[in-house]
Amino acid sequence: MKDIEAERKQMEQEKGTACVLGASTYVGLWIVKGLLSRGYAVHAAIQKNGETEIEKKIKDMERLEERLVVFSVDVLDYRSILVALKGCSVLFCCFDSSDGYDEKMVDLEVRGTINVVEACAQTDGIEKIVFSSSLTAAIWRENICSEKDVDEKSWSDQNFCRTRKLWYAMAKTLSEKAAWALAMDRMLNMVSINAGLVLGPGIAQQNPWSTISYLKGADQMYENGVLAFVDVNFLADVHIRAFEDPSTCGRYFCFNKIVNTEEQAVKLAERLNPLITLPPRYECQEGEVYAERIRNKKLQKLIEGTAY
Repeated sequence: MKDIEAERKQMEQEKGTACVLGASTYVGLWIVKGLLSRGYAVHAAIQKNGETEIEKKIKDMERLEERLVVFSVDVLDYRSILVALKGCSVLFCCFDSSDGYDEKMVDLEVRGTINVVEACAQTDGIEKIVFSSSLTAAIWRENICSEKDVDEKSWSDQNFCRTRKLWYAMAKTLSEKAAWALAMDRMLNMVSINAGLVLGPGIAQQNPWSTISYLKGADQMYENGVLAFVDVNFLADVHIRAFEDPSTCGRYFCFNKIVNTEEQAVKLAERLNPLITLPPRYECQEGEVYAERIRNKKLQKLIEGTAY
C-alpha cells in the first residue's frame, strides 16, 4: 500500500501543477476534470462573480480530491493572480462571462487578459499559456460572404463587430489579440485554442449566456459555411494536448462539425433546447447545402501527433 502511495505521489510530481483560470466556466470545469484524470495537480482559479452551479461543483470536487486546490481570483487584482499561479508550470486561461456580453464586458475581459498574461511573465515556473479563444475571433468581417476560406491567419474585424453589436466576438477578438501581443513582447510560450460553439452535458443550463452570445448572427454564420460546434470533452482534451506537445505554436481552430444543411441546423437547435426552440409541428425540408468555408487542418495534425 505504501509503495502504491509513493508511486502516485511521484507521478504527481512528474506531471506538475496546472492552473486553470476561469475554472468555474463551462470549458474550465472540463479542463480541470481532464487534468485531474491525467494525474496533474490543479489550481482552480475562480473569479469572484457570485456562486454559480459550476463553482459549487468545483468546491465539492476540492473536498474529495486532494490534488485540487481552489483559489478565489479577481482578474483586475494582479496579486491574486500571482497567488493562484505559484508553483504551476502551465496556465489554462478560460474567460467567459456568466452574465452575457456587452461593451463593458468587452473592456473587462481585455483588461483581465492583460493582467493574467503579465502575471505569467512575472513568474519563473510558467512554461506555457494555453489561451481559450473562439472561432468568432476569426470569422466576422464585412465580406463574410467572400469565397475565401477562413483559417488561423484570419481575424474578425472589430469595427464590424462593434457596428453589429457582436460583443462576444469582439471580446474574444480583442482579448486574444492583447494576449498575443503581450506574450510575444514578454517572450512567453503561448498557444490559443479557437473553439466553435461548445456543446456538452447540461450546456443549456450551465452555459446559457455564452451560448446565446456566440449564436448572435448564427443565420449569417450558417449561410456562409462558418457555423461549427465542438464537444466540450474533446475541446478540453485539445487544450491539454496543446500544453503537453512541446511543438505546438500559434492558433488552433477546434471544432467537430460544420453546420451547413437544414437537417444539421435543426439537430443543433434540438440539442440547445430550450435556449433555441423550433416552431410547433416544424418539418425539416431539404434545402440548399452551403459550402464549408472553415478549416481545422492544423488541429488534425496535433491530434495525429504532429503539431505543425
